[in-house]
Amino acid sequence: MDEQLNHAPCGFLTLSEDGLILEINQTLLKILNYSQDSLIGQHVNSILTVPARLFLQFYFFPLVKLEHRVEEMYISLETSKGEEIPVLINALLKRKETVDCIIIPMRKRNEYENELLLAKKETEKALKAKHEAMAELETTLKKLEIQKEALLELNQQNQKYKIETKKELELARIIQETSITEPINNDYFQMEVFYNASGELSGDIYGIYQIDPYRYGIILLDVMGHGISSALITMTLHSLFQRLISAGFTVDLVMKELDSHLHKLFDNNEEARHYSTGIYLLIDTEKQKIDYVNAGHPPALWQDPNGTQYELSSTAPPLGTFEGVVFKTNTFTYKKGGRLLLYTDGVDPLATDYLAPLLRKTTSLPLCKLKEEILQALHYEKNVYHKSDDESFILVDFK
Repeated sequence: MDEQLNHAPCGFLTLSEDGLILEINQTLLKILNYSQDSLIGQHVNSILTVPARLFLQFYFFPLVKLEHRVEEMYISLETSKGEEIPVLINALLKRKETVDCIIIPMRKRNEYENELLLAKKETEKALKAKHEAMAELETTLKKLEIQKEALLELNQQNQKYKIETKKELELARIIQETSITEPINNDYFQMEVFYNASGELSGDIYGIYQIDPYRYGIILLDVMGHGISSALITMTLHSLFQRLISAGFTVDLVMKELDSHLHKLFDNNEEARHYSTGIYLLIDTEKQKIDYVNAGHPPALWQDPNGTQYELSSTAPPLGTFEGVVFKTNTFTYKKGGRLLLYTDGVDPLATDYLAPLLRKTTSLPLCKLKEEILQALHYEKNVYHKSDDESFILVDFK
């Protein structure tokens, strides 16, 4: 192994397709308190916690085989002394059917807290009612095969049900879009927003709030999947983050409460579990500083007045994935004339990195024109890659 890689400031691991450890650098050996001879040729399970073993078996290796890479997956390693170490792992499948892994230790996780809501029971009740209705419908159809008039009546009832269901979905869509806040345009900001559901309902949700004369909160969430289930979860998250942000809670506490809410929402029901990526920014216009937390969300782009760009990258896993996650607050100061772009993965579905260059070359364009440029680029990406997903982005110019 290369000497620089052997003593790099992060762990390095090469696995066989079956999970055997082929190479391991000294950095990771030191973290795990193992010697190289004791691990080479052993299965990777020997340095994993029990939950991590299951996670690698059912998620990590299938994902590597499917997409040939894994980015920022959150797992826990176990040292020779039994100590649990949470880490982020990036992996790449090589042509020789080996997997190279970069392992970055994360901070220790704390216990979580907060309330349990009733959405899970209501969802189970609705699903049960749906299954019972479908079973009853099948029985009725069998009986009506020889009864033409009864079958016609049933079809008429079915058409009525479809119409009512469509109306209910339309009403749900209107309610969901009504919950989306308007952009703020004042002496401090100029904003443009875009929100587009891939179907009747969306798994994206955002909120823009003025907390006091100097502080503003901007949050953008993307719940796994899209459709009715994701939309229901966005509405429960919306009511929670609206209260927390309006009350002026810190960014780490807001994200911790949202994470705790998702864990309790699906407690004891792994099959129904959903997770959500998210980014929340607390802007103080008096001190000209921004506090933020990014939980597994695509990196927001901040561009200084001179055109220098910074990525507000993820430092924590998505909300609802792991219990007891510590959400670290990141802070930076800004100058007037800067520009900010927040977006969901539907705006850049394959991480093609077209947004940063687009933002850089349109520095002199008004925000409304930049919005048009992004929409044109997004339309091109969708035509090329044939992807359909919920799409949301927020543009902010700092005056």
